[in-house]
Amino acid sequence: MSAGDKLFGRLLNRHPPPPLETLQAPSMPGVGLQMHLDADGRVLHLTGPLRHVLAQQVPGARAPHLLDFLLPHCSLVVEGTPSDWQGQALDLDFYTLSGQTLHLRGWVQPLAEAWLLQLLDIGDLLLERRQSQVREQCQLLALQIGEQLRLCSLTRLPEMLTEQLQCLAQRFHIPCIALALLDEQEQGWQIHQHFSGFDAPQLWQTGQRLGTGLDSLNGSAPQHLNPLEHPRLQGIFGNAEGFVVPYHDAQGVAAWLLCGCYPAQQRAPDVSERDWLQFAAALAGPLLERSREHRHHLQMERLESLQALLGTGWWEMFSDRAEVQLAPSLASALNLASERLALNDWLDQVHPADREELRSRLQDLLDEGTPLLLCVRSYRPDAALPPSWYRLQGQALGVGRHRRLVGFMLDISDIKNQEQHAAAAHARLDNLIASSPAVIYVQRYVEGALQPTFFSDSLLPLLGWTLDDCATTALVERVHPEDRDRYFERTRQLLREGSVSARYRLRDSRGDYHWLLDEAKLLRDDLGLPVEAVGLWLDVTEATLAAEQVKQSEERYRILVEDSPAMICRYRPDLSLSFGNRPLAAYLECTPEQLPGLNLGNWMSAQQRESFIQRLARLSPEFPVSTAEINLQLPGREHAWWVWSDRGVFDEHGQLLEIQAVGRDNTEVRRSQQQLTQSAKMATLGEMATGLAHEINQPLNVMRMAIINVLKRLGNGDVQVDYLTDKLNRIDAQVQRAARVVDHMRVFGRRSEIEQQPFNPAQAIEGTLSLLAEGMRGKGVDLRISETGFEVQVRGYVDQLEQVLINLMVNARDALLSKRETNPEFKPWIAVYAERDQQWVRLWVEDNGGGIDPRLLERIFEPFFTTKPVGVGTGLGLSVSYGIVENMGGKLSVRNSTEGARFCIELPVVQVD
Repeated sequence: MSAGDKLFGRLLNRHPPPPLETLQAPSMPGVGLQMHLDADGRVLHLTGPLRHVLAQQVPGARAPHLLDFLLPHCSLVVEGTPSDWQGQALDLDFYTLSGQTLHLRGWVQPLAEAWLLQLLDIGDLLLERRQSQVREQCQLLALQIGEQLRLCSLTRLPEMLTEQLQCLAQRFHIPCIALALLDEQEQGWQIHQHFSGFDAPQLWQTGQRLGTGLDSLNGSAPQHLNPLEHPRLQGIFGNAEGFVVPYHDAQGVAAWLLCGCYPAQQRAPDVSERDWLQFAAALAGPLLERSREHRHHLQMERLESLQALLGTGWWEMFSDRAEVQLAPSLASALNLASERLALNDWLDQVHPADREELRSRLQDLLDEGTPLLLCVRSYRPDAALPPSWYRLQGQALGVGRHRRLVGFMLDISDIKNQEQHAAAAHARLDNLIASSPAVIYVQRYVEGALQPTFFSDSLLPLLGWTLDDCATTALVERVHPEDRDRYFERTRQLLREGSVSARYRLRDSRGDYHWLLDEAKLLRDDLGLPVEAVGLWLDVTEATLAAEQVKQSEERYRILVEDSPAMICRYRPDLSLSFGNRPLAAYLECTPEQLPGLNLGNWMSAQQRESFIQRLARLSPEFPVSTAEINLQLPGREHAWWVWSDRGVFDEHGQLLEIQAVGRDNTEVRRSQQQLTQSAKMATLGEMATGLAHEINQPLNVMRMAIINVLKRLGNGDVQVDYLTDKLNRIDAQVQRAARVVDHMRVFGRRSEIEQQPFNPAQAIEGTLSLLAEGMRGKGVDLRISETGFEVQVRGYVDQLEQVLINLMVNARDALLSKRETNPEFKPWIAVYAERDQQWVRLWVEDNGGGIDPRLLERIFEPFFTTKPVGVGTGLGLSVSYGIVENMGGKLSVRNSTEGARFCIELPVVQVD
């Protein structure tokens, strides 16, 4: 047997004491505490790591007795001399410097002419035993509480709950205790029952509403609360300390056990969180269970009353026997003597005109499980009144021979009678509408849109359409393209004001357009909500065309153009102006009379001019309109941006004759966008400060070591030219490396160029890695970079694409490091790779951080939206990145992969000559 096994056996009293021969050295000098005693029990020497925690130390003059180290109650254990203790297991409690008791167990053995007291710490064993005893007591108490609440009557349940709260309060000396449940609307918490001690403050009253303050807590474990740290809970605990314990069921937190004026960690340190959760479950579980049973009983009573009032009820048929079970209320409504009857007897209650169809539908329900929905009439041969109508529904439950058919029958006689009266009135109204010269229509209101549901017969001779030709999308497509905005505004005005009168053109079945006067009124229900719109179309083509000819006169057109605040002009395909209004002349710092003959290309760069002409070349009679943002260098301004819309005028051969243009100044908006992009870039540089410092410190450390080595050689007189050359070359390489990092920071921090330029996206990847790679690896993030060196060109700003990549990688890094804080074994990585085809380049940034909450994916690119704590993230990084990629003609998207988030930057390929 080894020395360790003997030691553990003696500790547990499983082996006889060691023999009395003299030992030359302690068996475990480096474990616990060893006390060298003389024959009278005085301490001669202390060894072992526990000697430093003892309150009493061995002085230099006279050795203290062992009792000087022990608590008073240990004096009986060590009565006599060490020779009397031999062969006994000694449990001793020592004074310590910290004031806590040190529990040790040991034995005495002879050592030379003295004695050795070998001791080991058994504090953990005693603590575990005490906690186990407390746990058993708590489990027994929780079982007793739950059993009492389950066995008592429903009327005595509140009184019994108060008694159990009192029992729990007296057991753990809790001044105030209460159980809080959700109110009837389940919108807040209220005190269900409470108990307070004789001299304790009255913190709560039964039925007191607590609001939703408890919802702000983490409901997974008991919590000790300080009202100063939880201001929303001051109304619950006042200025007193509190202790709350949640109770969970299938719907989440269903109850709270509140302990007021009670620091649980001090008053009941041996009671674990699990014990408190057991007490909450023992109190709340039976109470909620019995309350739900009571509510279910009340609901069943209400259901029976409702069936009797509506003249309806449930029915059930079994597949193994042709019998039907009816609800008592339904059997009474059908004047049946029994609630259970044969299937044929039940079918005899149905009118012969509906009986065979019902029998067939029941057979389909039984064989195929096809849901049953049918309206049938009751049949009473001797009744003078018309038959009653019933809505019959059913479904199949179970499979095979144990399949059950269940459903209900609802009396709809009143509805059917009203439908018949309405049908007769509708027929009379149809005859009246068909004779009207105008087209009368009805549009139903559905979720903010108006959908056509009726047109009078005059629609066919006027436009050659039927109702099926006038679906919502088909109707919009038949509106003249120039009038579609007017048509949409007509709908918005109708919904907003309740009535509208508008004119627009509609294409008939032959392809000709008709001017229609549309007058409509919106009908609302009793609550003021829209139901449908009723209106008419009147053909006013001849009158409108006559008015348009007058309106299009040159003088009125010119007055309209001159008074417009927008820039309006006409120019030829070579960009030479033939007309311009006053706002355009003001921008170009000349008079309107000086505009004809000027060339718009004079204020554009060569690239802008070429792009402008290419856009005009794409105009055609089928697609005569084009809109774009153009950049000009105007007099007295550095740069200006205009939103410019062109409309081509073509001859009969499709040749472009003239362009009519309208523009507005977008300079301030564009500069604001640039400023936002630059601000986001500066914020990105700030977030990368730590990584950049590491990137620069690395070459500095290499240079410092090289210089130290050279100085040592110089000091020893051992100077070799080759050695000095090698060190100087190494220092020069590190200087260049640091200079590249600083230069790249300076280039990245500059404002972007005015005009987009072609570049290889691999440059942005390389620049991003030069700023982030070392910092990422220093934080333990593995970078997986695939081959991205293929030759391809995209148009945009290389520094802005680099800014997008930095934002994506920094966000991924933050998510990975946050996950590693909770899981130290987690191995984070970020992958960057690219792919291309004939039209697109795709850059991918992927991580293994677990992905993004699917509920947040649709909002991830919204401005100021962030999942980081307050003061950490601005919420602009991804929003600005989305705008940068979109401005380059591409798209930024995100989805969750198997291990984490996967962002894709998709950019169009440009051909560079």
